[in-house]
Amino acid sequence: MDLPLTLLLICLCSQGVTSVEVEEKESIPLVPLIPLMPSHPIEKVKNESTAQPGSANTTEAPVTATTITSRPNGSSSEEEQDEVCPSAAQSLQSREAVAAAIQKLGVQLLQNLESTPEQPNVIISPFSISLALSQLALGAVNETEELLMHHLHENTLPCYHESLHNVLEQLRNNDLQIATRIFLRQGFEPKPDFVHESQRLYDSEPAVLESLQQINAWVENATNRKMTDFLSALPPNVLLMLINAVHFKGEWKSRFDPRFTSRGVFYLDDKHMVDVEVMEDAKHPLSLFTDNELEAQVASFPFQKSMNLLVVMPMSGQVNLSSLSAKLNISDLYRRLPKERAVQVKVPKFKLEYGQELQDVFTKLGLGGMFSSPNLAEIADGPLLVSSVMHKSTMEINEEGAEAAAATTVVISRASNPVFHLSQPFFFALMDDKTQVPIFMGVINNPNPGAPILQRGGLGSKDKVGFPFDKNQLGTFGGPPK
Repeated sequence: MDLPLTLLLICLCSQGVTSVEVEEKESIPLVPLIPLMPSHPIEKVKNESTAQPGSANTTEAPVTATTITSRPNGSSSEEEQDEVCPSAAQSLQSREAVAAAIQKLGVQLLQNLESTPEQPNVIISPFSISLALSQLALGAVNETEELLMHHLHENTLPCYHESLHNVLEQLRNNDLQIATRIFLRQGFEPKPDFVHESQRLYDSEPAVLESLQQINAWVENATNRKMTDFLSALPPNVLLMLINAVHFKGEWKSRFDPRFTSRGVFYLDDKHMVDVEVMEDAKHPLSLFTDNELEAQVASFPFQKSMNLLVVMPMSGQVNLSSLSAKLNISDLYRRLPKERAVQVKVPKFKLEYGQELQDVFTKLGLGGMFSSPNLAEIADGPLLVSSVMHKSTMEINEEGAEAAAATTVVISRASNPVFHLSQPFFFALMDDKTQVPIFMGVINNPNPGAPILQRGGLGSKDKVGFPFDKNQLGTFGGPPK
């Protein structure tokens, strides 16, 4: 049975955001909380593409990774904006627009990603996914570029790449670490402008792609060993991979005392519950208020630096993202947070992982053209296709704080020639081109009626080879008599 999502967590960067004090409300006891959606960064790994992971930290982290596989169909790249972009991209309005766009994409993805018995929780990094699509957009032109830009920011930012670059620089000043890299197949040469812009805007340096182990080692290193075996295999015909990784490890502003951690319950719905380890604090400093429109409690757990874990817990006991998303404005909730006050808090400890191929969900969102016939002429000439988008994440919360990581890989492959195997019954018509008169017409059910008939399944087994019928009983056309 699917375990319903009972909590929505969002990690926000408080830099540049001014809190508006709200009239304090009565203290409301909290039931156990469980985080759902963190937004965290990853350490930037330079130079050796095969660098080994660094030493592990005491708190294990949530990790996210995303992979996009592509194959170009030719396109002209996005032109650089005038001198206007550098200053416009640093404006508060551009930063707010980037943040709102990433928030919207994240909620849309959560709405369309279904939990399963194997993965009852859905944890994604919309920042990592947006970064992957944005770097892919550098190589897209015409309708493909327009499609990506529409979903990335609804074409509201004329200097989108410069604006996102500015946001990246600000995020790197926090406990958020971000790594990017371009892995190229030996002998493949993308267009210099694409490589140059990837380096300039996203600090994504090229390296020769050598093996699957090399990719997995890079992701493991970039996520501080929180994500291993990111890819199970390299996609066929791969030409290049655009990878980003995000890692975050932060201490709570107010830690939980491990002595008060005990066994407790988490309520899945009105009929089911599960046993969990619960961290408890009788007087935990917390920004907390009730949003009547959302019919939910909103709380903020701050970290030592400018990051916060924002929690939205519906009073109904279940997260209905379809109805929640229509009213949810994360930035507005963030601005409305009141002053901290002492609150009795119970929070479950957890360590969760999530992985998902995102091609289907992107197709639902209207990005199907990215996989079927993209125009990626700014990356290289010739047909290229986006073959997959793989996303993985992991998150851990304990008494000390939280750790999370995300990685996104865009794999760009050469489109293979179309395949047509005439290997089963077919109709034919031999036509005269000018008059379109069918000179011959027919149906071919068995092009070799005199050959032995084999059971479908192959030649690998004695039981599947030979005459399934007495040869003398074969019908006129080689099949069994009716």
